[in-house]
Amino acid sequence: MVSRIIVKGFIGLNKEYSIDLKALPSLFTLYRKIFFGRKPGWDEQPLPMINIMTSDVTLSVDKVNQYAKVCGFEFDGKTLPPTYLYVMAFRLHAVIFTHDAITFPLLGMIHLKNSITLHRSCRVDEKFDIQCTLTTSRMTDSGLEFELVSKALVDGELVWEALSTYLYRIEGKGKRVRPPKGTDMAWDDPVSWSLAEDLGRRYAKASGDYNLIHLHPVMSKRFGFDRVLAHGMWSKGRCIAELMPSIIDRPCKIDVAFKLPLFMPSNVTFAADQLDGKTVFELRDQKGRRPHLSGEITYL
Repeated sequence: MVSRIIVKGFIGLNKEYSIDLKALPSLFTLYRKIFFGRKPGWDEQPLPMINIMTSDVTLSVDKVNQYAKVCGFEFDGKTLPPTYLYVMAFRLHAVIFTHDAITFPLLGMIHLKNSITLHRSCRVDEKFDIQCTLTTSRMTDSGLEFELVSKALVDGELVWEALSTYLYRIEGKGKRVRPPKGTDMAWDDPVSWSLAEDLGRRYAKASGDYNLIHLHPVMSKRFGFDRVLAHGMWSKGRCIAELMPSIIDRPCKIDVAFKLPLFMPSNVTFAADQLDGKTVFELRDQKGRRPHLSGEITYL
């Protein structure tokens, strides 16, 4: 799978690694390393810069269609949902998470924010060069926060990119905070969705993201959750699917912040509004009080 690995030494205090992959790895194989491998915890050293890349990635119409159905997109067999390339990029995230230079486990991490920039519509029949880089890291009141930048290129043209912000909680660092509240956006006529208990398994089958906390109550309880959690990126995908009649094929930047965990089965509400030239939206609980996700779309 790995064609070459380059260790460039130190940039300040940060070591830099560059890895070329011959093909996208299997998330199932990587998750075996994530869940059954042993990592001691953060060594309090600056995180290295890790750059992973792979070329000529091709997509399956059937898999894109499966993803579109579980997230609510209308797939015409040609144009990719704006969030789909994240499914491909996340495999490179997992390579970074399992890298020997990362000393803490994935199970200690929380996906805080995700930003996707769609420079143009992408087609299912295109070949993509995909790269992902672990860039900045910083200490916060809650723990170690770090960012992964993902990019997709077609014939050298940057067509899609994403910025994912993660948090690794550190014992003793977390402060008690009040549960987040919804913004003051209009909430007069929200859309309601019912999330079935098997949603996590259906999304896993479509995306390849078989994180155990999203699959079955027995598995999620082993990791401290009473019920199955919905994938955060399913939540983003479902929200964007609802807004596609407005997005159409326009270049845009889609920012979301993940708020309260979303357990399944459950009922949720969704609404969007226009504010200062942007589309703002939220996914909330059934009563429309507590947010699971807040986001905005800026057109480029």
